Amino acid sequence: MKRWGDLSQDAADHLTAGSVLDHAEMAVVVTDRFSNVLYWNPFAERLFGRPGLPSGKESLLSLGIMEKDHPLAVELAKHVLRGGVWEGTFDVVRGDGTMIYVRAQAVPLRHQSGSVTGIVITAREAMRSNEREKDRFGLLERIGERLAGSLYVEETLNRVAEMLVPQFADHCFIELVESDRLVRKVSTHVNGWSPPPDTWRPVGAEIRYPAGHYADTALRRQETILVEDFSQVSYPSPSEGSARICGEIGMTSAIVAPLCARGETLGLMYLGMSNLTDRRSPHYDAFDRDFVGAIATRVALAVDNALLFEEERHTAESFQKHLLPRELPSLDGLEIAVRYYPAAPLASHGQGIQTQVGGDWYDVIPLSAGRVGIVIGDVEGRGAKAAAVMGQLRAALRAFAQDDKPPADILARLDEWTRIVAAPERDDFGADITNPPIVTCQYLVYDAWSRQLSFANAGHAPPLLIVDGNVAELDITEVGQPLGVRAKGMHADLVYKEETRVLPPGATLLLYTDGLVDRRPPRDSEGPSLSDDETLQILCDKVAKISTEPVERIADVATIAVPGEIDDDMAILVVRSVGAELEFEEQTFPAQPIMVSEARRMASEAFESWQVPEERAELACLLVSEVVTNVVLHAASASIPRRELVLDGPPLPFDESWDVPGFEEEIAGDKEFTLRLRRGKESIWVEVFDQDLRLPRIRSAGENDEGGRGLYLVDQLANRWGSRPTREGKAVWFEIPIGGR
Repeated sequence: MKRWGDLSQDAADHLTAGSVLDHAEMAVVVTDRFSNVLYWNPFAERLFGRPGLPSGKESLLSLGIMEKDHPLAVELAKHVLRGGVWEGTFDVVRGDGTMIYVRAQAVPLRHQSGSVTGIVITAREAMRSNEREKDRFGLLERIGERLAGSLYVEETLNRVAEMLVPQFADHCFIELVESDRLVRKVSTHVNGWSPPPDTWRPVGAEIRYPAGHYADTALRRQETILVEDFSQVSYPSPSEGSARICGEIGMTSAIVAPLCARGETLGLMYLGMSNLTDRRSPHYDAFDRDFVGAIATRVALAVDNALLFEEERHTAESFQKHLLPRELPSLDGLEIAVRYYPAAPLASHGQGIQTQVGGDWYDVIPLSAGRVGIVIGDVEGRGAKAAAVMGQLRAALRAFAQDDKPPADILARLDEWTRIVAAPERDDFGADITNPPIVTCQYLVYDAWSRQLSFANAGHAPPLLIVDGNVAELDITEVGQPLGVRAKGMHADLVYKEETRVLPPGATLLLYTDGLVDRRPPRDSEGPSLSDDETLQILCDKVAKISTEPVERIADVATIAVPGEIDDDMAILVVRSVGAELEFEEQTFPAQPIMVSEARRMASEAFESWQVPEERAELACLLVSEVVTNVVLHAASASIPRRELVLDGPPLPFDESWDVPGFEEEIAGDKEFTLRLRRGKESIWVEVFDQDLRLPRIRSAGENDEGGRGLYLVDQLANRWGSRPTREGKAVWFEIPIGGR
């Protein structure tokens, strides 16, 4: 008898390296020094799902290693070629598109001389290997890394299902608790299989497990429940359809783990195996139960973080939403679209309201006689402090705008207010070291009837002007300093200047904050970052292609025009001057009592031609009479400017000195007023201009007073009314709705 190990020649022929590796239940892959695959055994073909013999031209990466693990594969090659041994876990996409986790060990392939000529890699599926205890910690770490990359509940749950099906389960259900209800969020199955209708409940449905069901037990006990073999036990079914489909697909085993975090049960994770796949072991065991319990702990923490983040994000967005205009007014002669996007969260400073809200804002303010104030602004920095400053500035600017003063004056007042809102700070010696927030802002006033645009700029980027398909920055000669940085002693008139342009019919303005063009480069970008001029040109080119489309479409395209990820919060305001001319009438009259009836007749004829309802027209004519009468009376009582009187001939007696022919008419003719009527879609506006600098105010007329009630009637009967200073004097205006009060 031969010694142990002595083999016949026939037996020795069957124990060649190739025949042994053909029967090995482990993947064996051999590469050369350049990571080109020279050999793999049949088990490697099945594991990686890559049939066919290697030709020596396939790279190690051609085995399906996911792109994010390519640096790991490079590290493997470098380490082993230096003579070391490497061990780790890869995410691998098989030839059929499914994903598995592969535990690999790599050792150097040495020549007889001792030099390293290649790499020998042994690999196995991580979750179903014989060394599960050894693989467990590495795999849990990989799962934790993938879950940590998501801040959104839906994305987190989908990542969980993607990791577990089909590697560890044929079916994965995840349900979350919402208002004391269990709602299904994920229903993922192997090989794209979908449960027929009226069997398992779909995503979004409420799930109710009957008493005695293993899932109900997992919820009540807050522990992971294993059903090792359904053929050996019986449980009540949630529904007849559920029991039927379990029988049809041959459910073999299941594990249900509660998702618990911070002492609360967030939901359930259900994993099941069936006869839909041909597995070597179609049943879970106690080790699998403990392993799924560990996974569920990590999933619960990831879901809890995602829920907290979404709650804070909702808080941040609600906070910002209530600081910005809730809805835009309907304005004559303008089409308006707005967009606001919060800042991207900063991992280094928290993931919620602390970094997502910002100081960007826009506003559209109705002014007198159909004019409109347009605002775009940006408070430096981000967070609740920047948003709070922005809210105060927006409220202050709306209040200042009601005075109807020129844009430069409005910015000057806002600059002073910016210094006031800064929290007082003092150094150790008691000196004031308060630093006002730095704010860029542009305020524009647009008159749709004259198409005149007046504006002043406080260090903000010029808006884009879109005319006849051409897109360019609005020509701004005077760009003042940002609000809050003006040096002491420098008058605001020297910093903020008003400019005027006339917009052509159909012209569009695109106002934006720097978050639109200052983007983080895309993650997969390898080239240099774009300059400011390049990003602006990209924006202009994209907008020019859709310049004739509606303003909503322009806002959408502008939002995504510049490549990269949104880093700062972003506000966009698109306004378009309509092509149609708006109706108006205007006439100048001498400031004489007889002209009151002429002004009223002019208003009556204009309202009739505009088809204003008779009741509304009569009310408007009444108020025209009151305002014009008030202007004429004050013009008569105003002091007459002193002038030198030169007479030809001998001096006249005193009682006849004021009867100089033409003198009275000349004095009266110096005073005049202008009546301007405007018709909008829903209202008519009346403006009366004169040269008197005194602004009107409502008087309290006594019982026997003949006057003092004109402005009181205007205040009671008009929808809105007011006055504003002009270069020549003042304007008194009121608004009457056409369709009713």
